[in-house]
Amino acid sequence: MTPFDASVYSDRRARASAQAAAAGLAGLLLTPGPDLRYFLGYTPAADLERLTMLVLPAGGDPVAVVPRLEAHDLEVGAVGGVEAVPWSDGEDEHQVAARLLRPDGRYAISDAAWALHVLGLQRALPASSYAAVTTALPMLRASKSPEEVARLAAAGAGADAVFAEIVRRPFAGRAECEVAADLDALLRDHGHEQVDFTLVCAGENGADPHHEAGDRVIRAGDMVVMDFGGLADGYGSDTTRTVHVGPLTDREREVHDVVRAAQQAGVDAVLPGATCQDVDRAARAVVDAAGFGEFFVHRTGHGIGLTTHEPPYMVEGEETPIEPGMCFSVEPGIYLPGEFGVRIEDIVVAFPTGVPGLADTPGAAVRLNTSPHEVVLVE
Repeated sequence: MTPFDASVYSDRRARASAQAAAAGLAGLLLTPGPDLRYFLGYTPAADLERLTMLVLPAGGDPVAVVPRLEAHDLEVGAVGGVEAVPWSDGEDEHQVAARLLRPDGRYAISDAAWALHVLGLQRALPASSYAAVTTALPMLRASKSPEEVARLAAAGAGADAVFAEIVRRPFAGRAECEVAADLDALLRDHGHEQVDFTLVCAGENGADPHHEAGDRVIRAGDMVVMDFGGLADGYGSDTTRTVHVGPLTDREREVHDVVRAAQQAGVDAVLPGATCQDVDRAARAVVDAAGFGEFFVHRTGHGIGLTTHEPPYMVEGEETPIEPGMCFSVEPGIYLPGEFGVRIEDIVVAFPTGVPGLADTPGAAVRLNTSPHEVVLVE
């Protein structure tokens, strides 16, 4: 991932520190993964059993606890510029970290932190307590800067280019896993350094929203759901299109038309004053009205950024207001057991301003995917 300017990371840390204080937290404990990249611009070596952790006190100065043998890597690799507290093999790294924490503090810790380290901190500070970051501060990374949106837009454009190429290749007579392998290679060809998923679900397998591509041979008359994405320059893509091998039946066209209308309704619901659940309600209302409500079995969307799935979530009960810069999927689907499935997914950004190449639209959502929404017929 190309790093941002050092000031970007310091601004993020200052904002997070203020949010932690407002939430009554003693601070944030950020471990390797998206949190550490977001707040420090640093990805350590894969030696994760040794504690590496950014301590971000509420209202205090950040400190990075790192293994001594990796301290040089932090100095070279991080652009965030924080004090490092190294510890050596043979020391109790949790006691080292504990000296930087409040003995009775309640901390938000990265979702991906190893249980080994959470339990070690609890042993070192028995009166302390911990909550997952996405539980305590779920919107911490939700609103993206113009620079982040630009990276998400580039990742989305890469995924669109993949779709444009894959539909020119043969489907009939090939296994799902063969098409999935093509998607993987094409994503890498179009700038993705990491591929997270390449779901290819033919015919009856399309009724399983998370079907893994297998040996099932695609045949003429199949509806084929393709959901694929990953990371390009550190930011995610995630798109789904449903294609058909040869002409559609009337029933297949009806279902696809309903999903397409539901997806449009979800995007149209991204308006100032709306909440995340309003997007889910708008898409679900279309599916319900068409009589397919029981076959729409998942939330309408999820956030995206340094990971392909993160808060916020477009689901009933999520009353978080939609804010400028939030980026998330809108992906309703209908899944008919034993028959086929249909899903259409775009990433959208709410009310973007100041994003290079994207029009300022303070009162609406902008799609970061522009592949056709109508059924594409493949061979």
